[in-house]
Amino acid sequence: MGGVTGTTGRADAAVTASAAGTAGEVQAALAEHASPERAAGSARFFKTGPGEYGEGDRFIGSTLPATRAIVARFARLPLAEHALLLASDVHEHRMTALLIMVRQFQTASRPRTRDDAARAALHEAYLAAVRGGRVNNWDLVDSSAPVLVGEFLLESGRGDDPLLDRLAASASLWERRVAVLATFAFIKAGDGAPTLRLAPRLLDDREDLVHKAVGWMLRELGKRVDRDALLAFLDEYAARMPRTMLSYATEHLTPEERAAYRARR
Repeated sequence: MGGVTGTTGRADAAVTASAAGTAGEVQAALAEHASPERAAGSARFFKTGPGEYGEGDRFIGSTLPATRAIVARFARLPLAEHALLLASDVHEHRMTALLIMVRQFQTASRPRTRDDAARAALHEAYLAAVRGGRVNNWDLVDSSAPVLVGEFLLESGRGDDPLLDRLAASASLWERRVAVLATFAFIKAGDGAPTLRLAPRLLDDREDLVHKAVGWMLRELGKRVDRDALLAFLDEYAARMPRTMLSYATEHLTPEERAAYRARR
């Protein structure tokens, strides 16, 4: 009986996955929109050359509108199939998996379809992908971290969660960017504290993509939450801020204010 039950269980799982789609079907759908010309352009844009931040990443050249249509088509894709897509060397495969995960998380967060178990599973699967080096370019991070980390912690009341500190202290550029982008969820909710906690720790970061992320979040904090809090941060740290970080953080200030802060460097 045990063998029959196990076989039936595997068959049922296979039927469920098939009904919701499979990683292979997603890849085939993306391949229908492939373009060698666009792939070459994306490879240049996302810096995939030797020694660049996206070194080794592969593109097939599918467009983002086509990807979003495929995301809607495979909105019920099982987590096991996400893992297969995230294991792919093709950028668009990983992006599609992440966008489906974001969609599923948002569905599981709505009052009528609330599913805390699904939210937690998606969050943990995402962290595993981040730590496994599968969320490894800025567009992948930016399209996923604010929801799959930020909103998860926000709705759990965990703005001071040490997870953000561990990610911000990681040797991985992408984990550090995940930490910073996760604070966007708090900013949108009117809470700038997580951003202000992490930003000073990243002033000496060596990566321009981290400088841009921190500067962007500081700018959004000043625009959406508390302009005075941004100015206080700049008063204390402008002299130490990398040029790109300071430029991003001061974009919406007056020309006179921007010039004054930039003169402190």
